[in-house]
Amino acid sequence: MNSFMSWVGGKKALREAITVRLNRKCDRYVEVFGGGGWVLFHKPVGKFEVYNDFNSNLANLYRCVRDRPDELCRELTYTLNSREDFEYIRHIMRTKAELPDIRRAANFYQVIRQSYASGLDSFGAQPHNMWRNFPIIHEASARLQGVIVENKDFEKIIDQYDRPNTMFYFDPPYYETEDYYEDVGFTKEDHIRLRNALMGIKGKFLLSYNDCPEIRELYSRPGIMIESTTRLSNIAQRYDAGKQYPELLISNYDTYEEGVLARQLTLFDDFYEAERILKERKIIWKEIQKS
Repeated sequence: MNSFMSWVGGKKALREAITVRLNRKCDRYVEVFGGGGWVLFHKPVGKFEVYNDFNSNLANLYRCVRDRPDELCRELTYTLNSREDFEYIRHIMRTKAELPDIRRAANFYQVIRQSYASGLDSFGAQPHNMWRNFPIIHEASARLQGVIVENKDFEKIIDQYDRPNTMFYFDPPYYETEDYYEDVGFTKEDHIRLRNALMGIKGKFLLSYNDCPEIRELYSRPGIMIESTTRLSNIAQRYDAGKQYPELLISNYDTYEEGVLARQLTLFDDFYEAERILKERKIIWKEIQKS
């Protein structure tokens, strides 16, 4: 299923490529930089699932969608799709005013839906009927019923949920694009801090990043596999059809052996779809010992 919201750097275009690579032997799933949750909503429902984001507005929105969808939709019923209303709500959010959770979630969702490319800054000036989102919100609420929603730093999440049977998915702010994300404060030192935390992890992890020399060098380490791939840029499609962005998928396991081959034990058609997706994968670093 789709997410109920778009988000800067969202993984809608890469969700299938990511999902087929998830380690199927792990029965605990933790999405550490949750954002729009496109991988969480696309993957099969799991036994134990966690959504986390350091942005407290995102965590609050997810809790309200999960626990109080009717109230959220009522709060959004008379939302105006106008530049003036958008700027007013944006101003309230910037003041950090204390608001009830539902009002705060509705404000944040309105700004996401009405901003250009979900960037939260400028009014998108596109026709949008907020009521059309209500069925999507209710579908998302049903999907999130068994999902734990957290609002913590990535190191705290790793410490709390790391087990040998945990599958972590990380989608951090990309290198040198950190300023695109509000209320996060991710720095270049945090990229190093993340790498250091992952080197001692007990579970399995899959990490998506922009393809750049700094990240390649940072993760070319023993026990790591790095694959290169590309994705369509939704924003760039407006002026450059077919524009592709290079991406890296980094893991501490062989995504074919522990992701794709494990599907042979589940759905026959699902296995061959995964084979098709990974047929042209390009491994640029691999130093993994078989367990």
